[in-house]
Amino acid sequence: MSVAKSKEDLLISPYGGELVDLRVSGKAREELLELASRLPDIQISPRALHDLELLATGGFSPMDRFMGQADYESVLETMRLADGTLFPISITLTVNKDELPENSKQVVLRDVRNNTFAIMDLEEIFDWDPSVEAQKVLGTTDPRHPLVSEMIRWGDTCISGRLQVVNLPSYNDFVSLRLTPQEVRDQLTRMGNHNVVAFQTRNPMHRIHEELTKRAAEQVGGSLLIHPVVGMTKPGDVDHYTRVRVYRTLVEHYYEQDSTMLALLPLAMRMAGPREAVWHAIIRRNFGANHFIVGRDHAGPGNDSKGEPFYGPYDAQELLSAHADEIGVQMLPFKALVYLADEERYVEAGQEPKDAKILNISGTQVREDYLAKGEYLPEWFTRRETSAILLEMYPPRHKQGFCLWFTGLSGSGKSTTAQIVTSLLLERGRQVTVLDGDVVRTHLSKGLGFSVEDRNTNILRIGFVAGELVRQHGAVIAAAISPYRAARNECRQMVGEGHFFEVFVDTPIEVCEDRDIKGLYAKARRGEITGFTGVDDPYEAPPNPEITIDTVKYSPEENALLIVEKMQELGFVLPAETNGVFAFGKN
Repeated sequence: MSVAKSKEDLLISPYGGELVDLRVSGKAREELLELASRLPDIQISPRALHDLELLATGGFSPMDRFMGQADYESVLETMRLADGTLFPISITLTVNKDELPENSKQVVLRDVRNNTFAIMDLEEIFDWDPSVEAQKVLGTTDPRHPLVSEMIRWGDTCISGRLQVVNLPSYNDFVSLRLTPQEVRDQLTRMGNHNVVAFQTRNPMHRIHEELTKRAAEQVGGSLLIHPVVGMTKPGDVDHYTRVRVYRTLVEHYYEQDSTMLALLPLAMRMAGPREAVWHAIIRRNFGANHFIVGRDHAGPGNDSKGEPFYGPYDAQELLSAHADEIGVQMLPFKALVYLADEERYVEAGQEPKDAKILNISGTQVREDYLAKGEYLPEWFTRRETSAILLEMYPPRHKQGFCLWFTGLSGSGKSTTAQIVTSLLLERGRQVTVLDGDVVRTHLSKGLGFSVEDRNTNILRIGFVAGELVRQHGAVIAAAISPYRAARNECRQMVGEGHFFEVFVDTPIEVCEDRDIKGLYAKARRGEITGFTGVDDPYEAPPNPEITIDTVKYSPEENALLIVEKMQELGFVLPAETNGVFAFGKN
């Protein structure tokens, strides 16, 4: 890897050092585009495209390419590139080995729509192990981590080499806010302040965020860069269109115009907690900041399969503090603030007057007590404009989409129970789409076999369709064996946490065999069918499903009622009318 400047040079200016720029223009670009028409190509993922954009414009300086093997292995073990430069996150381009051209030393990088972005010299090709990377970078191999579950779709080989970028991704939304690192630096320089504090966000901003960011800028005596991520964030997060409308409204009306800047960051987050906090600080240094706000559980993905947080609440703050001087970006902790109702102001927690009336709203209350009911949030908590934008985009809970994902052995009772649940939901006014495993294989997945790869492909197709329907506020019932935990968790990410409900149909295999009128289990036992789930292929039971039903002790009608009542309790289904419906199973 060629480095733009030494580490010492990078720290001379409060706005960072010289930026890598991989873009080619003019006649050279025309020649490269002509060359691209004759070269083999590789289709890269949206994640890799975001990485390519930040490599090209200097957001990942001093990196100037996807990592080669020496840098990659060093980052995994030490959080440093092979030359010792601090860089805690692996930035690789993965492909399937069988997709690589045999007799070409260059490839064209294209997106899923076949747009041309860069030519890469094939200088390095090496294998990687997703479980090793996950453990080293994320600190876990738990498939409930969104990146761990995503890795099952990545290629088996990493490639690296010189990049010549002929096009950057084209955006049609918020174009004036999509600024390169150099453009952000230039605007910050015109503001005239030596110090710049950056604020990372992937969520809507409420009054407490507004108060905190203003105090941070005042504390450093400098400018404020509100720098939200609009690439890939945690699945299920508020979409960036809604978020940016909120940010733009707040900045235009409630911040000092001569010392506040809003710019968008096309970053593909890894949700890697402490390592990611250090990475975010390095990126913000390249955009011109020398202070960075870090909150509790920064870039944390939530809870693992056991219901425990992946990272400690202050791990990210501690790791960044330990490296702040080397990076050239000082960490500012997101301090807990409380609102004094009588004085109508925020103060730091612990500094409130004795017996003061304190108002507080939790994230759960925001979602369930206000937005889910179609009500404005209190103005002391959120600007009226923010509430209006959020309410426009997020209907009451009973009109939001959700997915009930039935999983269990063949013959466990998935389809039978799902059919009854469908009727009950329709009776209560929810329109339902059913994605039954057998039906999907007949149409959407026709031609797929029963290898591990084909089974995962089938399940991910169901997950993709379910996710799209849920985003359009539809109710989805998916009923498929889905034997592998990682694939189910990837579907969870596609649908979004909080809208995906795993229903484990917990039926013993001997009961499933007794119910098997097709005799499939018997054929599998005799070896006439191979790769049969529960016989000679494993079924990985969910460790922490939202709903578990017992089809031995309870009837399908009773289990279906239990599921619908659970969805009513969560607000996704309105109570039944008191006209005698749902009387079965209750005497």
